[in-house]
Amino acid sequence: MNKITNHQLFRLIVAHFAEIIREPAVIFWGVVFPILMAWGLGIAFTQKGGAQVNLAIVTSDSNHKKLHDPKLFSFLEANAVKKDSSFSLALTNQKLGDTKLSYFVTSSSNAFKMLKKGEVSVIIEADSTGSRYYFDPANAEAKAAYRIASNVSAYGIASYGSNQQEIRPLSLSGTRYIDFLIPGLLGMGIMMASCWGISYTIIDRRSKKLLRRMVATPMRKSNLLFALITARFVMNLAEALLLFLFAWLYFGVKIQGSWPALILLFIAGNIAFSGISILISSRTANSEVGNGIINAIVTPMMVVSGVFFSYHNFPDWIIPAIQWLPLTLIADSFRNIFNEGAGFTDVWREALALTSMGIGSFAMGMKLFKWY
Repeated sequence: MNKITNHQLFRLIVAHFAEIIREPAVIFWGVVFPILMAWGLGIAFTQKGGAQVNLAIVTSDSNHKKLHDPKLFSFLEANAVKKDSSFSLALTNQKLGDTKLSYFVTSSSNAFKMLKKGEVSVIIEADSTGSRYYFDPANAEAKAAYRIASNVSAYGIASYGSNQQEIRPLSLSGTRYIDFLIPGLLGMGIMMASCWGISYTIIDRRSKKLLRRMVATPMRKSNLLFALITARFVMNLAEALLLFLFAWLYFGVKIQGSWPALILLFIAGNIAFSGISILISSRTANSEVGNGIINAIVTPMMVVSGVFFSYHNFPDWIIPAIQWLPLTLIADSFRNIFNEGAGFTDVWREALALTSMGIGSFAMGMKLFKWY
């Protein structure tokens, strides 16, 4: 019995690891998909070729009454390139960067369809009295597009960045959107892989009566759970390294802070979500219910924890609660290390909080755990 026990944990780890890597779907969702997401979002928000602003010019109202602003169209005829029913205006500025304005001349109904689809951000209604701009004031991109288009139309192309002496372009490492995104994706990867790789595996085996069979074997409950956690940790480490390698080679993302602090935080994040995963799956015996519980845990954090956009966009009263979510702690701390040069003294509290969450959840999960 002692011989079996001594080698049991190692053999379970090897078995779980082999089970993970032999599934193509696991490799895709764990390795390929995060890289594709980083690549797509990085390309979309890191526009090396300049900013693109799309606007719609309404030339007829809902009653098919013809609208025409001689001043606007004279400006476009003189400065823009016309192609079919659209105008393209290129603005060049050494400090502000290049911006391309695309004006689509269309009817009122079609302009609003384009706005709803996100094809344009501003609608210009042009008639003999002048131009009126329609856009969502809560949309920062639309407000910026309005300011550029209205200023250029009124004062000419030279007005774009005319106050260059006041412009100080940022060239600091870590200020790009991709620098904000990658640490968040690394944290989200730990959460998703742990919750689905550990929780769903246990729930699925319990629903299929596989855990019931394991009761009859000389296997310790703790060995099974530690083997699942260890195998998932190894996969999480490989996935994180591949994602960072891609971000470093393709986007030039760098780690400005302490590598040991980053490793400590990575381990703490795995402990946190491994413990949470054990607690989630401690008693659930239905895979559909388990699927719902996991989604109820991970989806809100994925939305509010600042993975894709800053959580400071939410109301002030809820931000303190968001900051103590485990995914927020990981993402914020990763960003501090990546972009602000943080070390042990800057992230030890977050690492301690994550470790405490994981140990507490694991202890509770072990106490509640049932085989069937």
